[in-house]
Formats: sequence, C-alpha cells, structure tokens
Amino acid sequence: MTKNDDTKATATINEKHLTKKDATLAWFKWIALSNCNYNYERLMASALLSSFSHIPEKLYPGDKQKRIEFMQRQMEFYNTEPHFGCIINGLALSMEEEMASNPAVTPEAITAVKTGLMGPFAGIGDTLWQGTLTPILLAICMPLASSGNPLAALLYAVLMYAIMVPISHFMFFTGYNQGKEGVENMMASGSMKRLIATASTMGAIVLGCLANQYVSLTSYLSIPVGEGAIDLQATLDSILKGGVPLAITILSWYLLKKKNVNSTVVLLILVAIGILLGATGLFGGVAA
Repeated sequence: MTKNDDTKATATINEKHLTKKDATLAWFKWIALSNCNYNYERLMASALLSSFSHIPEKLYPGDKQKRIEFMQRQMEFYNTEPHFGCIINGLALSMEEEMASNPAVTPEAITAVKTGLMGPFAGIGDTLWQGTLTPILLAICMPLASSGNPLAALLYAVLMYAIMVPISHFMFFTGYNQGKEGVENMMASGSMKRLIATASTMGAIVLGCLANQYVSLTSYLSIPVGEGAIDLQATLDSILKGGVPLAITILSWYLLKKKNVNSTVVLLILVAIGILLGATGLFGGVAA
C-alpha cells in the first residue's frame, strides 16, 4: 500500500459523521427524557434510545440493518445517574460514531464500556447530587417554605436546574470529546474520589444542620420531688443539649442506612414513637 493509500485509509477511519448540533440534541433529549418509561426490565434504556433516535440515519444512511442493530444496542439494560452519568452517553455516542467507519470498534466494546461505567458514575452522581447538592438547596429553601413563601419550591427547582444542566452538558461532552482514554484517565487520577469525599463531608455537615434546625422534641414534664420539682427538659439539656432530637435522627439513620428499612415504615415508626411519648406525657403536650 502506498503512502497515499495509507492517508486515505486513515481519513476514512477518522471520518466524522455527526455535527456538534447532533451531539447537543442527543444530550438535550437525554436530560428531558432520562426518566421517561423507567422500567424494571431495562430501566433507562428506552430513554437512551430516544435521545439517540436521530443518530442512526446520520451514521448509517441507506443501511436499514445497521440502523436496526444500532437501536437494539441502545435498548440493552442501562441505568446510571442521569446528570453526572451522562458522560457515559457521550462516550457511547463517540464510540458509535467511530465504529461506523472503523471496524476495529465492536458492538461488544461499546456494551462493555457502558456496563462497566454505569455503576461507578451512578454512585458518583448520587453522592454529589442527592447526598450534597439536594441537602444544601433544601437548607436554603426550607426556611422560606416554613414561613409560607410559595416561591420556595420554585426557587428550589430553578437553582437545581441552573446547577445540574451545565454539569450534565459538561459531562456529556467530556465523554464525547475525550473518548474512552479520557474517561479512564479521569477515573485513575483519583480526582473523582477526592471530589466524592469532599462532597460527602459537606453533605453530612448540611444534613446535621438541617436535623438540628428541624428535628425537635420538647418535654414539659415536671416531676415533684419533696417541696420542689425536677424539670425533665432542663435535666436532659444539662446532660446533652439537643440529645433527644439527636437520638431520633440517629435512629432514623440507623433504620434507613444500616437496616435498609423502607422510608415509609420509618415514618410510621416515628409516628408511633411520638404517639407513645405524647400519651405517657413524657414529651409533647403544651407548656403549663
């Protein structure tokens, strides 16, 4: 093969089929549809296919069988956190585009990459979003909601989308532009582990602040002793200020995290405890 033939072959392998508009549309549809038709058989696979629905015609014009195979690949089991995890979508799209002109990239390789990464990035996304960002935004908006301000819910939604949409865009195009090697370098560098550790610590601090502010239990019981009386709440506060609300918070955490008790069951347990304590007069009631 001559030098010119090598150049032509390389150009064919590196041929680009998709425009930035095509990739952006795939990202936008994923953000809009990621939890649509969520089901226990394939979870988010149909959303992934919907986000890539305009891609087969661009990669395989005139080849119906290739387009069918493309769509079947997207309908394989898929589940991750939709914002941070969409780096996998970008990477999968990049590999699909490369496979259209480079036979060295196989369908099995694409499936393996998605399967191998969707779990780790689901953990990263859930930690950063549900464990950190959500508590912080709740800490900002809950005081407004408690005061009866109807804009609290709107503010929460606006702040959430203002943060998550740019993050998802960045992650998607990081996967699409850098490819498998870039994602591997990101995971191997340790930066993601440091980010998760920092975010987890911050989330724990915020949750502690929320628990201190919104979990309360007060006793108005006064126990007669001789000519005086013992104020139960004052006694408990002298031992550990806020100890009873802390115990309730730790109990809830223990049941949810360690025993994997359903959150509805935990709520019912707390209601039962509240009724019992109120009925016995130990806690609750009104000040004398």
